[in-house]
Amino acid sequence: MIRNHTQITEFLLNHQLKYFLFMVFFIVYMTTWVGNFTIIITVITDHRLHTPMYFLLANLAFMDVSDSSVNAPNLLSGLLSQRKTISFNECILQMFFFHFIGGAMVFFLVGMAIDRYVAIYKPLRYLIIMNRDTCVGLVVLAWVGGLVHSAVQMVLLLQFPFCGPNILDNFYCDFPQVIKLACADTHVVELQMVFNDGVLLIILFISLLISYIIILVKIRTHVTDAKRKALSTCGTQIIVVCVLFIPSIFIYAQPFKKVTLDKVASVFFTVIPQMLNPMIYTLRNAEMKKAIRRLMSRILFSQRKLKT
Repeated sequence: MIRNHTQITEFLLNHQLKYFLFMVFFIVYMTTWVGNFTIIITVITDHRLHTPMYFLLANLAFMDVSDSSVNAPNLLSGLLSQRKTISFNECILQMFFFHFIGGAMVFFLVGMAIDRYVAIYKPLRYLIIMNRDTCVGLVVLAWVGGLVHSAVQMVLLLQFPFCGPNILDNFYCDFPQVIKLACADTHVVELQMVFNDGVLLIILFISLLISYIIILVKIRTHVTDAKRKALSTCGTQIIVVCVLFIPSIFIYAQPFKKVTLDKVASVFFTVIPQMLNPMIYTLRNAEMKKAIRRLMSRILFSQRKLKT
């Protein structure tokens, strides 16, 4: 018996699934804020953590909070609304800040690798080389690098007219999706964007891996307690680098084609790394865990004092 079937072309998410996804990403977003602000407050209030490494770590936590706040609210509101729209100007601003903060974070990880290199190869002169001016300079250079990177992307994009269609195949505005909606041939500019994004990411990723391999070789040949501690920190930073760079390279280091896995990678590298960073650093850093316990003890003690 032959039956005629109509091939379905789309699936609809039921409300229960949407609410479930909302709760999952809301918990991730709140965990990101709590974890990173805990690191920032702990580093500021604990004088034992007033060292170059923890100064840089607190700045990374601030970048994580800033970066997650660019796209995560849109993701959450989109899950609850039937129809999600964003104005052209808001879309442009979202892309600018997303690549501004994300670019700063990428360059900043290079600065953190420099910090570890000096700690391993110049341990006696570490505090002299990585003084406050040097640390502040690394932070400023990272933000300037992110600004230049984002500005170049915006200049490449805004030369095109946008006259329709206007449906973005993602939960946030980003160059690979937006440029496909331009009313012009964008092939050359797409290649330029791939170079500005993808090739830069690959170069930095390989450079960071090589630098950490050099550091690890140095540690293994001359093992001391201080270098064993530095080994743990380097291992942590390698995990952070891989979590951030690998999904980013997958999205930006290829021509802007519609790939199903792009959405999965987009969710991963726009929401997950910012939550994982504080977990990775606190779980693998005994000194940070002790400082957080001291902070919690002070808070509890002050609350008891107020009650009495």
